Amino acid sequence: MVHLNQPHSEVPRLYVVDDALFEQHRARGPHPERPERLEAARRAIERCAAAGLALERVAPRDATDEELARAHAPRYLESLRRLSGHYAALDPDTYLAPCSVDAAKRGAGGAVALVDAVLAGPGRLGVALLRPPGHHATRDAGMGFCILNNVAVAARAALSSGLSRVAVIDFDVHHGNGTQDIFWDDPRVLFCSLHQWPFYPGTGAADELGVGDGAGYTVNVPLSDGATDAVYEAAFDELLLPVLDEYAPELILVSAGFDAHERDPLAAMKLSRAGYAWMARRLAAMATAKAGGRLAIFLEGGYDLAALESSLAAALLAASGCEAAEEPAGASVPPAQPAQRAPISTRHRADLDRARRAALRRWTTL
Repeated sequence: MVHLNQPHSEVPRLYVVDDALFEQHRARGPHPERPERLEAARRAIERCAAAGLALERVAPRDATDEELARAHAPRYLESLRRLSGHYAALDPDTYLAPCSVDAAKRGAGGAVALVDAVLAGPGRLGVALLRPPGHHATRDAGMGFCILNNVAVAARAALSSGLSRVAVIDFDVHHGNGTQDIFWDDPRVLFCSLHQWPFYPGTGAADELGVGDGAGYTVNVPLSDGATDAVYEAAFDELLLPVLDEYAPELILVSAGFDAHERDPLAAMKLSRAGYAWMARRLAAMATAKAGGRLAIFLEGGYDLAALESSLAAALLAASGCEAAEEPAGASVPPAQPAQRAPISTRHRADLDRARRAALRRWTTL
């Protein structure tokens, strides 16, 4: 079954944003966030084409000042304008090369262009191969390799186009503190993050739920190190998918970091390529059930090149329906059968129970 409402006779289509400018964001010395990551992501797209996905290139563009100002403070944007064209550092981890600000603006604009393409018709799957990544960039500052928050700029653009409910799912191994910060009080964006805990950047506790009208619309699932595919599957089935089902988003955006892979050098999780495929397949099924099949994936972290390539390819193929589907189409997405899942550790069960108790303050279907 093809998840994204594609007729059986139609080749599944993948909308792709990429730009040569993203290669020009490079540090003067060795750095984990390097142009080779983009090359690995491009090889993943080639794998998808070889497997039968029809690629449709979406032309990126620079984000406008108005689009950026929906997610970032004027003072921060002005500081980036002053630093553009120079080598600099936003923090000990986050470098600027002469083309970095231009690349970040092109990435944020490319994220908006991808959302526009996905919203142009039902059943559309898109991916943006963006550098620098974005989910650590807060309203007021860049950090954690990130300069502008691509997914937040894209979500705010979708809201400005008339949508009222956008979901952002972040499975990067690091908590998406910037996205959480930008939507902390905004119920129009449901932000859900699964991440290693405790870990950089130190945010993302289960009781960080949002404030004001946005209370409950931040759902954090902090996980102890060593979490396996089975732990992430349980988190989806017991927490994230029921919340998404109740929220009924009109668009699903994914901050897709592949640094929770067991090979990644910067973290200590145990996800496999199959685990990423499983998560993407479930999100695609939820998009079909609730969001007209509209799903957009944005590259975040992932620092082992082979793991990044294989996991991104597996996720996109699973989301497109180019492999056997596990879920029937319908109004909701049922959980996998517990008998099919490997057991999870006592500490990871405690992690999930803690996150569920916190989310129960807002979400009644858990």
